[in-house]
Amino acid sequence: MSENCFHCGQGIEKERILFDEKTFCCNGCKSVYEILNLNNLSNFYELNKGAGIRPNDENSSQFDYLDTPEIFEKVTDFSEGSTSLVTFKIPVIHCSSCIWLLESLHTLNKHIKYSQVNFTRKTLQISFNHNDMKLSELAKFLTNLGYKPVISLETADKNEDHLDKSLLVKFAIAAFAFGNGMFLAFPEYIGGEDYWMDHYKGLFRTLIFLLATPVVFYSASDYYKSAWYGLKNKIVNIDVPIVLGILVLYGRSIYEVVTDYGPGYFDTLCGLLFFMLLGKIFQKRTYSALSYDRDYKSFYPIAVTKVDFEGKQDNILLSEIKVGDRILVRNQEIIPVDAILINGEGNIDNSFITGESESISKQPGDKIFAGGKQIGSSLELEVIKDVDQSYLTQLWNKEAFKKHETGLDTLTNNISKYFTFIILGIAIVAGIYWAFIDLEKMFQVISAILIIACPCALALSAPFTFGHIMRILGRNKFYVKDTLTIEKIARLDTIVFDKTGTITHRKKSNIKYEGSEINEFDSLNIKTLLKNSNHPLSKSLYEFIEVNDEYFPVEKFVEISGKGYEASVRGNLYKIGSARYNNQEPKNLETAVYISKNGEYLGKFIFKNEYRPKLRELFTKLTQYKIFILSGDNSSEENQLKELIPNYKGMAFNQSPEDKLNYIKSLQDQHLKVAMLGDGLNDAGALKQSNVGIAIADDTNSFTPSSDVIMNGDKVVTLDNYLNVCKGSITIVKMTFIISFLYNIVGLSYAVTGHMHPLFAAIIMPISSITVVTFTTVSTWILGRKYFKKQA
Repeated sequence: MSENCFHCGQGIEKERILFDEKTFCCNGCKSVYEILNLNNLSNFYELNKGAGIRPNDENSSQFDYLDTPEIFEKVTDFSEGSTSLVTFKIPVIHCSSCIWLLESLHTLNKHIKYSQVNFTRKTLQISFNHNDMKLSELAKFLTNLGYKPVISLETADKNEDHLDKSLLVKFAIAAFAFGNGMFLAFPEYIGGEDYWMDHYKGLFRTLIFLLATPVVFYSASDYYKSAWYGLKNKIVNIDVPIVLGILVLYGRSIYEVVTDYGPGYFDTLCGLLFFMLLGKIFQKRTYSALSYDRDYKSFYPIAVTKVDFEGKQDNILLSEIKVGDRILVRNQEIIPVDAILINGEGNIDNSFITGESESISKQPGDKIFAGGKQIGSSLELEVIKDVDQSYLTQLWNKEAFKKHETGLDTLTNNISKYFTFIILGIAIVAGIYWAFIDLEKMFQVISAILIIACPCALALSAPFTFGHIMRILGRNKFYVKDTLTIEKIARLDTIVFDKTGTITHRKKSNIKYEGSEINEFDSLNIKTLLKNSNHPLSKSLYEFIEVNDEYFPVEKFVEISGKGYEASVRGNLYKIGSARYNNQEPKNLETAVYISKNGEYLGKFIFKNEYRPKLRELFTKLTQYKIFILSGDNSSEENQLKELIPNYKGMAFNQSPEDKLNYIKSLQDQHLKVAMLGDGLNDAGALKQSNVGIAIADDTNSFTPSSDVIMNGDKVVTLDNYLNVCKGSITIVKMTFIISFLYNIVGLSYAVTGHMHPLFAAIIMPISSITVVTFTTVSTWILGRKYFKKQA
């Protein structure tokens, strides 16, 4: 009896190695087993039996070229300080245990910081310390584990995946076989007792068989792979009944031709696969269109401060940045594009890119990568690359900022799984019934059932509906991170609003100064320091102070979240922030910004908040939600807020960033589904903790991976429209489920009774998918027009 290797599961042919009471086919497999055990990763074998990959035994110097500086820069995604990011193409990733092992690399090698697998693209992104581990050593390390990366000019150029060309080849072969097969089968269809036809029918049947065989074994290969990988992982996916239908039809056809019982179903089989592959191409092209629209057209409603050569500032859309422009990036703001530092001292936090909160110092002339966050004084940068919105999308969707989520997509998969078992049961019962009545028709009935019942339309309904809804919301300046966010919004029952910068406006006329007179020298210095902050009160104050806008170097910038910030400007230390931060006693019922110079208190700017228009109307429409208000300010405007929001459930003032996070958590402990609306600054923790975090952006680069949605500030007063559209999208998905089920019920009733030919079933199957896509497109357009009349 042949033995299989404990690690890779392949048959042992040459050497037989015993270790730890287990048998291995080579020293490579034995070594990988030892590595996994030493690092407590033996669960690898429990996730999937025979999941290992036999290590490659090629020359270990094959990756040395990766250490050449020019090639290193071309292959890596990002490299700064001691950290580099690289994405490898690894085709042998094939199961859950592969993913689990490759995402546990940091436990195998201390120089690897994190790793993340994209299973559909078969890629692995790794963050590693390039000072202690060369890129060639990383590639060798993966190869020794059995996961050899494929590195070519195409992968190095980071080209986006296009439509799989092999799918087009498979489709072309099926189309050729289907057309010629029908031509060769035509004489038998018209029947008759023609001597010539009877004499050459064997030749025609053989030719049709030869045409159909590559279609069955090559054109349908993706269905076999999908079904096999699913069964290996103990999952009965939707391709299992399709494969059964193909094999039943092919086997029955061979039997009929060999025994001269009939012409078989080779032409039908080719037609079946022709229409199935046509449906797959249609599906892939539509997915690609949705993905493209999401990545490149749905720009976030954030602006960048552009600076001209005279120092004048202008807020422009992120999409309008061009190479050569100069932009201003303030404290805690994300750098939107690759740029060169012109003025200021850079202190860049690349944690959004690398996953590690490590600051890198930058001096004028240094390059700064997009995605970094400035910690400290403002920077003046010169843009050297165009905006790549898909890159910012990648940052926004980073695994480190994801919450534990399950949703409609999982529900769809579960329905499909049970659907498969039901269909297999129906096929077996119908097969047994027809076996006693008409053996020839039995094969036709089983094939038609397995083909007509494919729930492709069921699987398409949710992603297509949510994809269209994402586009509609984006056009109306409400940008959701992913489709699952739409479902989470539809389930909300509680909304928490931050006050400052969310439901309030910034107005010059609402600011009043109290204190000793501030001379022009100090006013210029204070305005310079205000320029470095993106807090709403600081930005209001910056516009309020009417002196020439001059830039002076800012040194030793320090910010304490929720309290204020300080820095040296022209040799003087200024502190801007709360009363206690400036060693003053706060006055009750007052929102104010206090200022000190060299430890001496100068005065305070008192703010009277201006609320966004039509807020009262908004809150009267949100009666089905529990409304809460949070604020870092004191309770000076509590009575005004109570009058504005009569249906509120609670208010809390003097809230620190940590207090806001704990407040959200306390609501979730009551089993409430909470949305948090904040400006993305002091609210980052609360946004991340909430079920749906909505970052409000007016005219600032307030991009934050902590949020699920970025919303234009002017649209806050129409929040109810966005909530209703998300709820309506769930209704559309449920309606497409019903359409799909009705279609299958009608189709199965014809198939079971023997009134449906397998070829007709194959034609109807992609039509059902097109029907669902058309329905979702029209329905979402109508839904969008209902709430956003001009921008659906």
